[in-house]
Amino acid sequence: MSFGACSENDPELYTGQKLEYQLNKASDYEYTGTLTIRELTDGNLELILQLVGAKSTGATTFPAHLHFGDYTNPEAPMAFMLNPVSGATLQSKTLLGSLMNGTKLSFEDMKTFDGHVKVHLASEGPDYKVILVAGNIGSNVNENLKFDATLMTSCSPNF
Repeated sequence: MSFGACSENDPELYTGQKLEYQLNKASDYEYTGTLTIRELTDGNLELILQLVGAKSTGATTFPAHLHFGDYTNPEAPMAFMLNPVSGATLQSKTLLGSLMNGTKLSFEDMKTFDGHVKVHLASEGPDYKVILVAGNIGSNVNENLKFDATLMTSCSPNF
């Protein structure tokens, strides 16, 4: 996790505050990535997923979810459905609204949010269980623990 300061390239839309989290390779597919959270001047949060790996020329998209809890928790419910990652750009931007439990997170809340992010290979069928990248965020980040894809669980549809 890293904290950023204001840069001259930031449009007046942003406060300059941002968080960045590492997303780890979670399957046989060669993808890694980052989740960047930027605070907008109106207090809302923009979540940017950027994957690194093979790009697609088609209309391929990869579903992405923000979850409550650690990536190893089999009961971790979905907190927010993020916009899918484009296979062509390997990027997704989402304006974070109220979570599925009704909570609205501030930038300060996000620093200690008990959650994780997963990006799937597909939105349904057997490929839905294939997680391309995953990573803990907020209070779940422990830089002393190495990511272990064998401990990862599939997404729970419950909220």
